[in-house]
Amino acid sequence: MKSEKEIQNMFDKIAPGYDFLNNIISFCTHIFIKKAAVKALRIEKSTKVLDLCSGSGDLGRLIKNTVPGVEIFGVDYSTEMLNIAKKKNPDIKYFNMNATALDFADSSFDYVVMGFGLRNIPNRNATIAEIYRILKPDGKFLHLDFGQKTIFSKIFDKIVIFAAGFLSGEKDAYTYLINSKNSFPNPEKLVEIFEEQGFSCEKIRYFLFKIISFQILKK
Repeated sequence: MKSEKEIQNMFDKIAPGYDFLNNIISFCTHIFIKKAAVKALRIEKSTKVLDLCSGSGDLGRLIKNTVPGVEIFGVDYSTEMLNIAKKKNPDIKYFNMNATALDFADSSFDYVVMGFGLRNIPNRNATIAEIYRILKPDGKFLHLDFGQKTIFSKIFDKIVIFAAGFLSGEKDAYTYLINSKNSFPNPEKLVEIFEEQGFSCEKIRYFLFKIISFQILKK
């Protein structure tokens, strides 16, 4: 795995074309999957949500547009990703922070959502511990990322690397992201890791022939 600084620089570099390429390589299915994940979380009105590893801000924007009165904060380690998120979501408060050392008090949030971020953090256990710390008792954590390693996921890998090289010129960065996907624990193993940190699993769901998965964990 790359160092934290190398990963930060990589996301800064790919940020300008990130949304466009996501739409192309997923055929826009990522939008519907994110909507399904947020709906399953059942966020209550007038609660406080952290969009961790917010990237360009899709999850935060979706929550803001669908849940009345919710207060959302976004955190990412990439300055360029945050700049895009701020333009897309001017009414969400964004902060540049390291996910392993969040500058929030204990029990600050009702919900934490995290999409496609945990596998790119070298110290995952520290990040999970921070999520647990900042959640209120009975708070919920939505983790969304890739799922099982199947023949369909292998086909997806080849599409991503080809499209990234052809459309963005960032083949090396996306090859790294695919490798990080393939070395990341599968959802069942992830649940075990989350439970070791004190969470209990409420739901696991798969999409696109199990290529994508989300897990909902409760503190």
